[in-house]
Amino acid sequence: MLASNAEPTKLRATVKWIDGVSFVAETGSGHALVVDGAAEAGGRNLGPRPMELVLAGTAACTAFDVVWILKKARQPVSDCVVDAEAERAPEDPKVFTRIHLRYRIRGNGLNQAQVERAVKLSKEKYCSATLMLAKTAEITFEVAIEDLRPDPAPSA
Repeated sequence: MLASNAEPTKLRATVKWIDGVSFVAETGSGHALVVDGAAEAGGRNLGPRPMELVLAGTAACTAFDVVWILKKARQPVSDCVVDAEAERAPEDPKVFTRIHLRYRIRGNGLNQAQVERAVKLSKEKYCSATLMLAKTAEITFEVAIEDLRPDPAPSA
């Protein structure tokens, strides 16, 4: 909840129709991308579908949080990949009904409890996207940690 004297944060985007169901989206930060529909909807596969962007944005949002939290905790994170899969309702509006996030975190000596804490904090407190989408979708996750430390030599 915003404090009474706080201004809401505003994000901006402009979407311009090209033709068919192809659009150019430009973000307030000055980045542009082509968004297109499936062939059966008149698209030419020139770019991602709008809901793919929502899913990718969600994965990026939570990955950002996890890396940020781990770095703040001085964890030696060297890689973070989030694979996201979503199911949509069969009827319009075809909202996400289930989202599964697979976190693959790499580092040299990562603390498993710290990694799991970072993922839970992202899901429950920091990631705006997962918190919004949790209104319509069941969000589940799994975490795989790859420790990059060399295995100790076997004893003789």
